[in-house]
Amino acid sequence: MSTRDTVPEEPCQCPDCQRFYREHDRLIRENPSLRQQQELNWAALQSFRTLAGRVLEELQKQHGDAEPVQPATPAPVSATPEAASADEADGDSDGLQQAMADLENINAHLFSIEALMERIFDVRVPDEVEKKFREVSGELAPDPLNADRLRLNRLLHQTPDLPDRR
Repeated sequence: MSTRDTVPEEPCQCPDCQRFYREHDRLIRENPSLRQQQELNWAALQSFRTLAGRVLEELQKQHGDAEPVQPATPAPVSATPEAASADEADGDSDGLQQAMADLENINAHLFSIEALMERIFDVRVPDEVEKKFREVSGELAPDPLNADRLRLNRLLHQTPDLPDRR
C-alpha cells in the first residue's frame, strides 16, 4: 500500500469535513436503531430521487429533451461581438444539455440504489440487537455539547468546539 492510500491519523479539520462529522454524529444520535437508520436512508434516497427527477422534468419542459452535445467549432478570429455572444449562448446550451444528461444518469443510479436498498428492509432484528445499536450509537456519537467532550476536544485539537466566527 502506498503512502497516499493510508488513512491520516487525525481527521481533516477543514470546514466541509467538520460539517460532515457533525452531521454524521447527529444522524447517529437522532436515529440510534437499525429501523430508524433504514427509514432515514430510504427517505433520503426518495427525496433525492424526487428532487432530481423534478428538476430534470422542468429543464426538459423549458429546453427540450437532451440532445447529444456536439463539439463546438472555434469562432473565427475576426468574429463580431454578436457572433461572440451567440458562441457563448451555444456554450451555455451545451453545458445545460450536459447537465441534463448528467441528471438522467444520476436518476438511473438512484433507481439502482433503491432496488438494492429494498433488501435492507427485509432485515429484522430482535430487541436485544436494537439495544446494542442504541448502546453503540452513544459511543460513536456522544452529545456534542457534553462538557467533558468539549473539554477533551479542546485539549486534543486545541480548537474550541464553537461555531465558526466570520
